[in-house]
Amino acid sequence: MEGRMSKKPAKKAVARKPAAKAGKPRKTVGASSAVGPAEPVLLTGGNPQIAKAYGDAPVQAYIAAMPGWKSGVGRRLDALIESAVPGVQKAVKWNTPLYGVEGEGWFAAFNCCTKYVKVTFFRGMSLHPVPPVASKQKEVRYFHLFEEDALDEAQFVAWVKQASALPGERM
Repeated sequence: MEGRMSKKPAKKAVARKPAAKAGKPRKTVGASSAVGPAEPVLLTGGNPQIAKAYGDAPVQAYIAAMPGWKSGVGRRLDALIESAVPGVQKAVKWNTPLYGVEGEGWFAAFNCCTKYVKVTFFRGMSLHPVPPVASKQKEVRYFHLFEEDALDEAQFVAWVKQASALPGERM
């Protein structure tokens, strides 16, 4: 069938990026020059940007990326929540570690702000005593931890236990 013309239009040449050479990973936003995992990007207030994922590993990655003194606070909050709620479910969504009970939804979260760590109780208005900081959302209450604050662990654990027994947020 030589000399016969195809009825299909000719394909345009498409410029392609060259494939990464073996042993040389492509650089990504936030990547360091050293070979290995990229450092997480810190968003507003020093909040680490961590990909949405379920389980303990992404929560631990978030905590490890929390800047300065906030990382220690994150480790302590995580440990207290784990001890207060055996089998707690964890995830990172919207650059925030979430804690929940399987089949019941999320009951608490925390994230970094410029000068404090903000703990969120999704059904905070139902806790006794009610956590001190109001929200624009009717049921949500916050608890802020500043660098100089001592965490009242007994009160925090009481809130966590109460919150985990309530129906959680479906997110």
